[in-house]
Formats: sequence, structure tokens, C-alpha cells
Amino acid sequence: MLNAIVGSIPSPSSGQLHIGPLRLTAYGLMIALGVMAAVEIARRRHAARGGDPDDFSQIAVWGVVAGLIGARLYHVLTDLDRFRGHWGDTVKVWEGGLGIPGGLLLGVLVGLWAARRRGMTTGYALDIVAPAIPVAQAIGRWGNWWNQELFGGPTNLPWGLRIDSAHRPAGYEDVATYHPTFLYEGLWNLALAGFIVWLERRTRDRLRPGSMFAVYVAGYGIGRFWVESLRIDPAQQLLGVRFNLLLAAFATVMALGWLVVFGRRGPDVGEAGGVAGLVGSPGVDDDGDDGAADGAGADVG
Repeated sequence: MLNAIVGSIPSPSSGQLHIGPLRLTAYGLMIALGVMAAVEIARRRHAARGGDPDDFSQIAVWGVVAGLIGARLYHVLTDLDRFRGHWGDTVKVWEGGLGIPGGLLLGVLVGLWAARRRGMTTGYALDIVAPAIPVAQAIGRWGNWWNQELFGGPTNLPWGLRIDSAHRPAGYEDVATYHPTFLYEGLWNLALAGFIVWLERRTRDRLRPGSMFAVYVAGYGIGRFWVESLRIDPAQQLLGVRFNLLLAAFATVMALGWLVVFGRRGPDVGEAGGVAGLVGSPGVDDDGDDGAADGAGADVG
């Protein structure tokens, strides 16, 4: 018990923030801050390649809304027992409950649709957002801290997370400190974002457009796998294994497979030169090969 008092991370007493008469849910605020950070990163990366930063402000409107819908649908569908008889709770996003896999799937698909409408190739758009998404996830995970949810198993480590008795799962009523999985995943995602930026600079001329997004998927999958294995909250299972563990493993294998088979540029692809060959270039297709029109330009990640 001494460790729980002296060497632990405290949890907030409430998941709400009061600013005068204004009352904000901290969970929603963390999600909003994460989205804002991701959009700004994408804007700056696009502008550095010669594009209009407002492009990604417009894309974000579509992608973020779709991502939130997809994330909530995934959470509800993989935790149906929690909502049976309380279907009105399915819309209470402010109380927590967003499934990242669903948010990524629908958000990225709709975001790519919006990017294509603005003349961007798929690979280019994916690489632009590759380090932005994990930063958003790292910030958003602090919402779990505010809600005292989705923590790991008991631990006596100095950085154990102190959980109030009202939020402790059945069978753990006498345990005060748990693994702060929100912090583990947040730090992992920040490191992943930094690694993507570093790797992109080192391999800009050698990897196909879209490769940095594949690195993100593989890296996030690996991190999510070990973090998910620490969690003790009830979760949908398949063959006796948490469904999110299986999904993380599948995503990692698929992303690594894509990098091995398709990641390297072909000998016909020229050196990186900016956004000209990526946005509105009719002679270039997504896989880096010259298109049928006239072969002009180069598809650059």
C-alpha cells in the first residue's frame, strides 16, 4: 500500500473540466486536441512539399467526422453486451468508448476520397498523415486517464496508475494501482511518429508512396498488441483471444508484407522533387510507374 500512496500516478477525481459556467468533458477535449494537432502536422507537411495547407483542413472535415463515426461503431459492435437494453447509450461518446481500428478504417477511406477529389494520389496522402495520426492517438489516449478506464492489470511499479474504488473491475476491489496503458500507448505512438519522420528522410528516394503509412500500421499494430495484452477490461473474444489482439497481429503482418513485397521503388521512378508529380499530375499513377498519358512527372512520397 505504501507504493500506491508514494509511487503512483494519480487519477483525476472527475472526467469533467469546469471553466466558469462552461462544463467540458475531458475525454472529448483530448480527442479534439489530438485532431487539431494531427491536422496541423498534415498541413505543415503538405505545405513543405509545395501544396496548399488548406487542402488538409478540408480533408480533415470529412475524415475526422467519418473517423469518429467508425470508431464509435466499432466500439459498440465489439461490446454489444454492454449496450443491450440501453441502446440510447450508444451515442454517448463523451462517456468514452471509441474503437481506434474502426475510426482508422472509415476515417482513412473517407479522407482518401476527399484527397483524391483535391487531386492527390493515394500514396502521397497516406504518407502525409502517417506521423500525424499517431500523434493524435497519443493525445486522445489521455481521455482514458480522465475517465479512469482501459487500464492494465495490477502492478507495484513506481508508475502504477491509482484507480478509485468505484472504477476498479470485479475481483480487483482491493487493488489500488494498475498499469497505465494509456501512457504506454501514448509514448509508443509519439516514438512511432518520430521514427516515421526519421525514416522518411533517410529513405525518401527508395520507398514507394504509401510506405510510411504502412510503417505506421505495422508500428501501431506492434504497440497495440503488447499494450492490449496488459488490459483487463472486458472485451470481445475470438477463439478465446481478445479480438483486438488478433486484429493488431493481422494488421502488423499485412503492413509488413506490403512493405516487403511492394515497398521499394522500381528503377524507373525518379528522385523526389516535390508535390508537382503528386497533385494533379495526369501522367503518374499511385504505384510510381509512368501513366499512359505521356509519362511526364514522377510520383514522389
